[in-house]
Formats: sequence, C-alpha cells, structure tokens
Amino acid sequence: MKKKINTTVLIIGGGPAGYSAAFRSSDLGLDVVIIEKHKNLGGVCLNAGCIPSKYLLHLSKIISDSKKIFNFGISFNSPNIDLKKISSFKEKMINNLNNGLVHLTKNKKIKHIQGVATFLNKNNVEVTTKSGGIYNIFFDNVIIATGSEPVEIQYSGLKTKKLWNSTDALVFRKIPEKLLIMGAGAIGLEMATVYSAFGSEVDIIDTKKELFPTLDNCFSKIFIKSTEKDFRINLNTTIDSLKEHHEKFSVCIKDNNNNIQLHLYDAIITSIGRKPNFSSLNINNAEIQLNEQGFICVNSQLQTNIPHIYAIGDVVGPPMLAHKSIHEGKIAAEVIFGLKRYFNPSAIPNVIYSNPEIAWTGITTVNHQDNDIKNEVYVSNYSWNSLGKALATGSENGLTQLLFQKSTGRIIGGIIIGNNAGELINEVTLAIEMGCTAEDLSLTIHAHPTLSESVGFASDMFEFFN
Repeated sequence: MKKKINTTVLIIGGGPAGYSAAFRSSDLGLDVVIIEKHKNLGGVCLNAGCIPSKYLLHLSKIISDSKKIFNFGISFNSPNIDLKKISSFKEKMINNLNNGLVHLTKNKKIKHIQGVATFLNKNNVEVTTKSGGIYNIFFDNVIIATGSEPVEIQYSGLKTKKLWNSTDALVFRKIPEKLLIMGAGAIGLEMATVYSAFGSEVDIIDTKKELFPTLDNCFSKIFIKSTEKDFRINLNTTIDSLKEHHEKFSVCIKDNNNNIQLHLYDAIITSIGRKPNFSSLNINNAEIQLNEQGFICVNSQLQTNIPHIYAIGDVVGPPMLAHKSIHEGKIAAEVIFGLKRYFNPSAIPNVIYSNPEIAWTGITTVNHQDNDIKNEVYVSNYSWNSLGKALATGSENGLTQLLFQKSTGRIIGGIIIGNNAGELINEVTLAIEMGCTAEDLSLTIHAHPTLSESVGFASDMFEFFN
C-alpha cells in the first residue's frame, strides 16, 4: 500500500547540495522531506570522493615529505604500510561524519527516506524503498540534487578484468605495481599523487594538449617539473588498444606523432569526466528542460523551466564542486522561502589537492582572450623562491599569480601553485567578491613569515609598476 506524504519542500539527493538545502529550509521553518537512494547522506563527496581522497592525500604527503626531508639532514626508514588499518580509519572517519548528518537531520525535524525517486508529474513523486515500500509524495516545491556519476569507458578486449573509476580507486585495497590513469584532471592528478607516494609506478595519459588549458602555461611547466620524479604525464596521447594479458592489462598508447608503444599495467583508473545522475528520475514526466550538454537548465535563482522545480549541484553542470553545490543549496532554500536571492558569484575557487597543490579563482588567463581584454589586464607574478616561509619549508617552487584590471586596479583573478594553495586561494576569492584593489591587498598586513605574504607581494608589484 502506498503511503501518501504532503510537504512544502521535497529534496531528491542527500549529497552536499541536497543536505545543505534541507538544513537551510528547515532553519527557515519549512516542512522538509529528503530522499536519498543510499543508506547514508553525504553523497559521493563524503562517502567516496572529497573526504576519503583528502585522507589518502594527507597520508601520501607525509610519505613524500619523509623522503624530501633527507635534504634537510633527517632520514627515515621506508614506511610500513598497513592497508587494512588505513581503510579501517577511513571508514571510521566517514561513519563519524555520517552520524553527524543523521544527528542534524533529526534535530532539524527533517524526514529522511531511503529510496529511489521517480517523477509522476510536475507535482508528484513516487519513491520506492529498498524493502519494496512505496511513498507517494506531493510537494509545493522540489529540489533536484542527485549529483553526478563517472563517465565509463567500454573496451571489447576486456572480458573479466575491470577498469577502476574514482570510487574504486578510493577503496584502496591494493597498491598496483604499475598503474595507468586515463585523464589528467583533478581526480587523475590526485590519484597519481596518492598511488605514486604509496609505491606505484604511475603513468597518466590525456588527449588534451595542455595540462591546465585555462591557466597560464607556466603553471603546467611548474607542475610537470615538480612531479616528474613521482609520475609521468603524457599529453596529446590516446589509447590505441586495450585488452587483458594474463593478470595484467595490455595497453597500446599512441602519441601525437602516431607512434605506438605497448605497456603492461596491473590496474587502470579512468577519470575522463562525470555526467549528470538523474536517469531514474523520469524528468520528462515533469517536462524539465535540459541543455545541449545534458544538464538541467536553471536560472540565477536555480529554478528550472517549471518555477516550483529547482535543480542544484552537479546536475546543473560545471564546475562540479561540493562548495558550489552547498552554496546553491542555501540559495534555493531561501528563494523558496521568498527571499530575493540569486546565484551569481564573482569567483568560485577550484583546487587540485595534488603535491604541489594548485588553486585558481576568477579570471585565470588572458592567453585566449581578444586584444582589448589583454590590454586591460595586468598579470602580476610572485615566485616563492624569495619567500621566507617557502624557503624554510622546502616549498620554493611555488608561484602566486594575480590578475588585475589596469584601469581600476581591481583584482579579477588569481592562481597559486605550491604548498597549501587551496587554503591561500580563499583570500583571493574574498578579495574578488569584495571588489578589492591591489592597493587594498597591498595595505593589508600579512603575518610574517607565511605563504600568504605572496598575495601581498604580488599586489605590491602591481602598485609599483602601475
């Protein structure tokens, strides 16, 4: 028998976008129901993405630093790696965070249903639970926050062996002797950082010609130089053939000159992108429109073409970032409540948590812009090789680049590569949002010695030369 529920706000998807929308809706006094097909809230980010990957990246940095510190006069023996203990701690950490979400959900009186949701029409969703129970939910407003899933690749030469996606890679049950990573994006570079530190010989291949095509090419050069002893990055390269060879993968790799080389790998990680995850929703029943890339179309208030149906997070397209999704969740809840809110950020920070980290925000390159824009932008670089904290901590290969509008002196973008770049980029993002000028940043007293001084020094350079 179907159970009927009426609610003010129905949220489909319990990841960062969904639970942030649920919590904000509840705080505003709205009646909320959240649907999540998996047992736990948190989505890919908490359970199989952002959080477990940062734990493994933390461990990998400790291993890498223990080797590099030899140059400072200290040496360690090779680490003893206990994969069971590493995985056990990872699961415990995830469970603690899951329990925190459960606690918040109960305290905020949000009804949480585990099940798969399907639109029946614009005002009605049917939810089927794991046990076969069915809920018929009528809503005043619905927020779609079902996230994304990895793009999978099929090869006819594979019969029994399976390629890993990012979720498989983070299970971390074994360290392959030789590892191939397909895709040199954030996931690919982070997984290369982890597995190379734990002892794998890692090759990365990607069809693109530049490692960071939207950034100044000096950052690609710094990154490749900094990681050349850890893993190999092969750009403008494709797989010509892939098949099983005993217990390994036999891979023919073709470069841009059509030269083909045969390699054997113990494991392959695919990280060639993600796609929206709403195939089970039957959104056609609600007449929801998609864009040419297959993502849900929304306006600046995160409404679809059906005004009481909202979409947030990865389902509305790139950048596919948890922090962007969380912000969208809050905006959608406040719009439903009746507040005049819009999702129109001046800058969204992006971070690749590799070693070194690289982070960027706002406008990040003038290389591909027209001459009018190039002439209006001043690019200020400050190398870390003259930064006290960087020299004292072995981080002298870093670089801070800030982009300013010449006529006003306002900061419009920034890129940072080096230790803790992901922490440093937030000052730049705040400065862009507040409309700060180079003078504002230059007059801000930064603690000494810190890596964040590089932001002040890069601003000083604009002041000096302009």
